[in-house]
Amino acid sequence: MIEYEGFPGRVGRTFAGSEPWWPPRASAAGKPNVVIVLADDVGFSDLGCYGSEIPTPNLDALAGRGVRWTNFHVTPMCSPTRAALLTGVNPHLTGVGHVANSDPGFPGYTGEISRDAVTAAEIFRDAGWATFAIGKWHLTKDSDMSDAGPRHAWPLQRGFDRFYGFLEAFTNFHHPHRLVEDNHTVEVDRYPDGYYLTDDLTDRAVRMIRQLRASDPDRPFFLYFAHGAAHAPLQAKAEDIAAHRGVYDVGWDVIRERRHRRQIELGVLPAGTPLPPRDAVPGDDVPAWDCLGEDERRLFARYMEVYAAMISGIDASAGRLRDCLAGLGELENTIFVFTSDNGGSREGEERGTTQYFRTLLSKNSGHDREDLAADLARIDLVGGPRTLPHYPRGWAAVSNTPFRLYKTNTHAGGHSVPFLFSWPAGLDASGLRDQWAFVTDLLPTLLDLTGIEAAEGLPRTGVSLDGPLREAAAAHGHTEQYFELGGNRGFYRDGWEAVTRHRPLTPFGDHEWELYDQRADRVQLHDLAADRPELVTELAAAWEGAARENLVYPLDEGSRLRYLLRPPWHADAGPVRLTPDLHTLERWRSLQLIQWRSFTIEAEIAEPGEGVLVAHGDQGGGYVLYVADGELVFALNAYGVMHELRAGAVPERTARVEVGAPGGWVWDVTVLADGRERASAAGLPMLAAMAPFEGVDVGIDRRSPVSWDLYEARGPFPFTGALTAVTYTPGPFAPDAGQNFLEIVREIGRRYE
Repeated sequence: MIEYEGFPGRVGRTFAGSEPWWPPRASAAGKPNVVIVLADDVGFSDLGCYGSEIPTPNLDALAGRGVRWTNFHVTPMCSPTRAALLTGVNPHLTGVGHVANSDPGFPGYTGEISRDAVTAAEIFRDAGWATFAIGKWHLTKDSDMSDAGPRHAWPLQRGFDRFYGFLEAFTNFHHPHRLVEDNHTVEVDRYPDGYYLTDDLTDRAVRMIRQLRASDPDRPFFLYFAHGAAHAPLQAKAEDIAAHRGVYDVGWDVIRERRHRRQIELGVLPAGTPLPPRDAVPGDDVPAWDCLGEDERRLFARYMEVYAAMISGIDASAGRLRDCLAGLGELENTIFVFTSDNGGSREGEERGTTQYFRTLLSKNSGHDREDLAADLARIDLVGGPRTLPHYPRGWAAVSNTPFRLYKTNTHAGGHSVPFLFSWPAGLDASGLRDQWAFVTDLLPTLLDLTGIEAAEGLPRTGVSLDGPLREAAAAHGHTEQYFELGGNRGFYRDGWEAVTRHRPLTPFGDHEWELYDQRADRVQLHDLAADRPELVTELAAAWEGAARENLVYPLDEGSRLRYLLRPPWHADAGPVRLTPDLHTLERWRSLQLIQWRSFTIEAEIAEPGEGVLVAHGDQGGGYVLYVADGELVFALNAYGVMHELRAGAVPERTARVEVGAPGGWVWDVTVLADGRERASAAGLPMLAAMAPFEGVDVGIDRRSPVSWDLYEARGPFPFTGALTAVTYTPGPFAPDAGQNFLEIVREIGRRYE
């Protein structure tokens, strides 16, 4: 036992008789705060200071007080960029080579940051900073997001003192499907009218900062603010959408040309930089705006109005953070960083959508359920809580101006993003920087500027930007970097870029490589592979070596096997009995009970009444069983198209839904009351992809409703009688479900290794 000076009588239990059992607290008084704002799916040209017509006065002001990078790169997908940003380690080596929505059993694709990769939050917390995470996490595999965890990959277990946001890839901005505060779910039945997620996240960030400062006037903080915007669904406040009304009627060709011209005026691009023509390769192609029909142009312009409103919301959020810091007198001594996780998203594909999950299903299943007429009929709802829109890839091409291709591609459009860095008290630096830099460079830069000695872990491949930040002409030491996403490969070395655009289920090989001289051809117009075959061979070999070192293999050949494989401890779902006192069952756990399979739902009624018996899903797709006006009703929301089975008089003891999955991506549904069949329908659309996106509710339909008409009339509609429980019993998979063909899919993949 030992006694500390100044604390007579206070003693601590010791280890080995020499040290107290609690760790000493480091002091960082006088050190700068660190704020990292990470936008989602925001491309290179989407800010005013990068050429956009979207007003971003707060981010432009940030650029004016600091450095604006014109050659900054991330990975082509959200989760890998987040892992690389927070660790300074190449993404596959951290275990996050792809989105955290699968775990096929390979070390580079576990869907969570390796325990050997020390995070920025762990480093800064140990050095004396308070650590806060706000917004999107997406570094926990989906199977670990439930209330059962495990929580080892949740934000608090990776170094953050506080967290408020969502663990998933995205959420509904008007009715978030599942918010998490620290280590627990936020239990919300109904959001207030006018709720908007970006505002809520900003409120929480400001509150955390102010609460810290009220409690400790000297302790600096590390804030990682990862926006959900502007990832789909494209949703914004009505007044923000109205501010952009009519701007995009001229179409994507004109807007893209205007942005390109403005980029050259601003110096973001060198004079004479050409604008590549619209992508024309099938699957990547963008039609000429003038060749679209009048209704298409009207709808597509509306999608972009909402996207622009989301960018305005990000800018307003940044302004509020800066105002908070200024009010505390700490703006000057705050390192403030803004960037994005990848380029503009192609997920709306050629025509965009008002129902994001419907489009994901059509893209990934081969069952085309796109419906332009239905989208046009909902045009006045676009941006509000009743639609889950995404824009066509023509607008993604605008977002990525002047670069080619999109999110998921290793061409420049997939990973060239804005990057702003400001620290007025510590760096007398401003203007443009054109050195090639990568997202892993950020953490070493922060450690350099704050003087922190970081713990050892996996090798950080990033190189500090300290030199170029201080001197515009300084060389930067990050001279080579591999890229890989979904089979697309890339390698950068000393101004040369070798890239591939891999087509699913085609052979990998050196024949795929294209070669560009970035110093003379920033926009990748002139493929020099045929002229410099020896350099292609050299860079391809360098990529191969980096891939081996960083756990990139096996490559994704496009069979979608990665989404079917699960670790052996993921046993198939069994029956589950849910009682009304439980809050919403988490999304992924709920999906295992129903997806690509038959299942039954049985509600045990102790006392008849009115209201929802069980609900699963939201406005993007789902189903609800309820009693209203003396009638039992089953309603299926098939990506915005409602199907109702009216099942007659109110059951006294049990209500049962039997769902068969005969194949062909359809369900056959039978509704029974007190053991007697009351209604049935065959061939209803089966929900798949990530729908239903909200989990199962018993005795109420929380947050975003399955049926909007029911919600408008009754709200969440809690059951007024006495409901004992609802039991789900999963049945056989559909004959054409992927789980029945694992070995066949595996063999298909082997053909293209």
